[in-house]
Amino acid sequence: MADVSAESAAGVLGVSRSQLSSIEQGLRAVSEERLRTLAIHCGVTDETYVDSLATLAYPPERGWWEAYRGAIPSGLLDVAELEWHATRLRTVQTVHLPGLLHQGAYARAVFGSVIPALAASEVELRVAQRMQRRQVLEGDNAREYEGYVHEAALRMQFGGRRATREQLEHLCEVSEWDNITLRVLSVEAGAFPGAGHAMLYAEGAVRRLDTVQLDSAHGPEFTHTEPQLAKYRFHLDWMDQHALSVDASRDYIHAIARQL
Repeated sequence: MADVSAESAAGVLGVSRSQLSSIEQGLRAVSEERLRTLAIHCGVTDETYVDSLATLAYPPERGWWEAYRGAIPSGLLDVAELEWHATRLRTVQTVHLPGLLHQGAYARAVFGSVIPALAASEVELRVAQRMQRRQVLEGDNAREYEGYVHEAALRMQFGGRRATREQLEHLCEVSEWDNITLRVLSVEAGAFPGAGHAMLYAEGAVRRLDTVQLDSAHGPEFTHTEPQLAKYRFHLDWMDQHALSVDASRDYIHAIARQL
């Protein structure tokens, strides 16, 4: 984007500096017309990029996650929206199994371990929302999903032995789907990058819309600057080089499930 000052951008849009700041933070809506006007003013010539921004700002229909607005943390809704608009999803999991592939009992145990403890009704709302997130992996518009799971996450017994076994068996089942690739990083691989953080790399319609989401104790964190994105792409490339093959990973998961 061209080197355009905040004053200049605000003037083009006919808003104040504070209003522009609210738009940039997602606190204030901007019309599609203003968005396209700003793109022209900033010298953006990538029509696919501008069209994608317009779609994000004004989707053709209300997102299903909006039904949970005000009932669960907005960060969880942001993750669902990010997945919905992504063209491809790549994840690294080191403690929990991939959220999009959770079964109810496993998800319930994960949310049940939150500190401070949640009321049972709040846990059930979060479980229901997580189950609905899975629709991005199904149907005619199923997203391509590539998940790297550390062996430690496979052995963590959230919900007990039975729930964990059923969850692992489910992972083996969905790993057979054409759009899902699951690979295991065994403990024998030794040290690995990422400091143990769970990571989601969501690819957008164009590279400039790629976003990384990281888990934290206070909720999801998002980053989209190119230096950070490049760092996480290298992270995923490292996983690709060191994880077990797809077939070996499936056998590995089966073996762990049989031990439970």
